[in-house]
Amino acid sequence: MISNNKIVSYIVLFFIICQCSCVQKSYERTVKLTFDVSQLDSVKTVGVRGEGKPLNWDTDIEMKPIISDSLYSVEITSVTGYKFIEAKFVVNGQFELQDQSNRRIYFNENGITEYKAFFNKTN
Repeated sequence: MISNNKIVSYIVLFFIICQCSCVQKSYERTVKLTFDVSQLDSVKTVGVRGEGKPLNWDTDIEMKPIISDSLYSVEITSVTGYKFIEAKFVVNGQFELQDQSNRRIYFNENGITEYKAFFNKTN
């Protein structure tokens, strides 16, 4: 007869194995985003929103000007098991690519991913 302690041990072991086998391996990923808004007038703020920390759909991550009113950039780092992030750029509080799919930015597995985009143009 199997003791209660052994049954509990087997159950705990079973749950540990199930937890380990279902977890996707995560990696630190860095993405450098560059966004060209040179065809727009009166640019005051430029940001990015998206899926996956540190991005979210409610708050912009502010992009800094490389060339004022023309070219903006930000570098974000996250720990994820996904192969891409989904994002949209935001200019003066308004999303680009209205009624279109989000941008999918696939990670370069060998270092920093560089992604260059133009306002309202898909790559």
